[in-house]
Amino acid sequence: MIKTSTPGKLYLAGEYAVVENGNPAIIAAVNRFVTVTIDENTDRCSITSKQYENHLVHWERINSRMVVDDRDNPFQYIIAAIQVTEDYVQALGKPTQKYHLSVNSDLDSGTGKKYGLGSSAAVTVATIKALCQLYHLNVSKVQLFKLAAIAHFSVQGNGSLGDVASSVFGGLITYCSFDRQWLSEFLHKITLPELLKLEWPRLEITPLQIPPVLRFLVGWTGSPASTSQLIDKVELKKGKHGIHYERFLHDSNKCVREITNGFRQNNIRLIMQNIKKNRELLQSLSQMAGVPIETPQLTRLIEIAEQFGGVAKTSGAGGGDCGIVLIKSDCDIAGLKAAWREADIEPLDLSIYNY
Repeated sequence: MIKTSTPGKLYLAGEYAVVENGNPAIIAAVNRFVTVTIDENTDRCSITSKQYENHLVHWERINSRMVVDDRDNPFQYIIAAIQVTEDYVQALGKPTQKYHLSVNSDLDSGTGKKYGLGSSAAVTVATIKALCQLYHLNVSKVQLFKLAAIAHFSVQGNGSLGDVASSVFGGLITYCSFDRQWLSEFLHKITLPELLKLEWPRLEITPLQIPPVLRFLVGWTGSPASTSQLIDKVELKKGKHGIHYERFLHDSNKCVREITNGFRQNNIRLIMQNIKKNRELLQSLSQMAGVPIETPQLTRLIEIAEQFGGVAKTSGAGGGDCGIVLIKSDCDIAGLKAAWREADIEPLDLSIYNY
């Protein structure tokens, strides 16, 4: 039996801008996981998940190809991950196998509430990691990211793939998005092994360390949001507001670079100033595009954090889900969390996860 786990993620800065090629974001892997288990000793090919307890997907091999019974299938990311990895396996001249694959996730609450921790990216990475073990593929973290990015992008069709990078590398990273149009073209021009060896245009993944004096806190507003739908809405409006959008990209890029420098230099003031600046940039983008990035409950989360000496902002696409806080460890963190609870904001027991 093979078992692999990968962490979820939360964005600290650079959201929305990172979907444009070469723009950076800062992302934290968190200590909630998706676990994938593969049982090789089976004649039947199937996929199950504890999150879909009444659902079982069967699949078969026809000429070495995975063929799925796709009726009412909630497992698109898992199947895409399997297909991409097995395309790679066959390109290397290895035979494919039959197996049962099961998935379990604690990225959502016990009652099924979605926290916005990047479950689709985490399950994609965990599936590919497990299959790489099954097929004895010795892939680097960068190659694992590339396989997972191809699979995830084939399903979602937008986004930066930063959540995939976070699940692969863990910890705190600065991530620059690569050219997705280039990837779409080269997928049809060269083999997968060749594609994994190439440098992808503008891709950058750099590990960071959070200063010991800072605490990372997360609050959940109880309102799940759809990242892909919010990104699509901004995409529709950016042409109409070209100059303003380009200014947003420029300022976001500068802001993320300053925060990155702050982490590298242990400069708390620089980090906190620019987290606050990034929030202001997202508020201006929200106004320009007519997209509700910072909901009233997220605004309340941020205001409470500031009252206790922290800096805070939305995380990811916004529209609900989580807000993040950076605060010095000597501040009244217990009081902050108590104030959140009084405002119906749930403090999540999350920390940055390093492999």
